[in-house]
Amino acid sequence: MLDAVGTLARLGLAAVWLVSGALKLADPGQTLIAVQAYDVLPDALTDVVAIALPLVELVLGLFLLAGLATRWAAGAALVLLVVLVAGIAQSWARGLSIDCGCFGGGGQVAAGQTEYPQEILRDTGFALLAVWLLARPRTWLSVDGWLARGRGNSTGPEADYSGIAEGN
Repeated sequence: MLDAVGTLARLGLAAVWLVSGALKLADPGQTLIAVQAYDVLPDALTDVVAIALPLVELVLGLFLLAGLATRWAAGAALVLLVVLVAGIAQSWARGLSIDCGCFGGGGQVAAGQTEYPQEILRDTGFALLAVWLLARPRTWLSVDGWLARGRGNSTGPEADYSGIAEGN
């Protein structure tokens, strides 16, 4: 049962990153506007973040989808989610009126059109999926499980899991 929960967490988090990254990559100009709207980075860094963020999200999504380096990918996802929640929270605290741009779009919105509490709750939920995978990276249908089986670390039905070793 726990392995099924882990598999759903891994695939759900993979879907989040793949969709988010693809939507940002499809409209790089709007992604730049979204990053600039947070008003926390120097201009030179906003360009770098706007280019790198969708690529990082896609890589995380692919790793999680494949179940490759699951614990590492979950840790990286958690760090990124904490940064995103902090960015949303600081925008809210500073009285900025922006859309987070988490799933494309983003940038300035009319006063009263922000959805900061919903965005923070949603991203916190995604962070909980990452925490689950950090604590218990074993999932079905994963490259990690296949690699473990190939190294003789696992036999039988559990060979489909991503838990290469207890410390992973």
